Amino acid sequence: MNSKKIIASSILNSDFSNLAQQIRFTELGGADWIHCDIMDGKFVPNLTFGPVVVQAVRKITKLPVDVHLMIKDPDALLEKFIEAGANWITVHQEEVVHLNRTLTRIKELGAKAGVAINPSTPIKSLTEVINLVDLVLIMSVNPGFGGQKFIQSSVRKIHELNDLRTKTSSNFLIEADGGISKNNIKELANAGCDVFVVGNSIFGQDNITAATIELKNMVM
Repeated sequence: MNSKKIIASSILNSDFSNLAQQIRFTELGGADWIHCDIMDGKFVPNLTFGPVVVQAVRKITKLPVDVHLMIKDPDALLEKFIEAGANWITVHQEEVVHLNRTLTRIKELGAKAGVAINPSTPIKSLTEVINLVDLVLIMSVNPGFGGQKFIQSSVRKIHELNDLRTKTSSNFLIEADGGISKNNIKELANAGCDVFVVGNSIFGQDNITAATIELKNMVM
């Protein structure tokens, strides 16, 4: 189990016309990772950005870059995102046909391997790959758009995943993404969450640095 709690600032909610400044502001607040949500308009209804933006983020920050692939056929783009500078690559259990192979390939390419599950996908679907993952991402909203309302049953799923981690003597990180704010971040931490993907509650605030500091202090 990881004792350090990690704030992963999600640039999906940032002002892309001032991306370098926005990332700098969250760094000053103690952000640990920069989170990039990749959406293709097919696996999820929204369309965001590709490896070029990840490459730009890599030039802006020395923090780990956490890339969440909400796309069809992520295997085809693993190399491009890792070459662009991704330190962590997370794929969806619901999309990847040969999950063992994909997770192994991410590691072979030099990145940490994560698997994400949607709100309706049970924890038990991960049993066969739990020994391969560096991270499990629990979606606490239905993926596709920033600023959605937090799904409360996600807390139970994190408890369940934390129990599985203990039973299997695993050391993967547990990450939560979607609707995370100062109203629920402590509850998630107490359930066993290690990594908190925060978008609107950081970049949607008047003072990005102060917002990051406040959330960081709540889970320290």
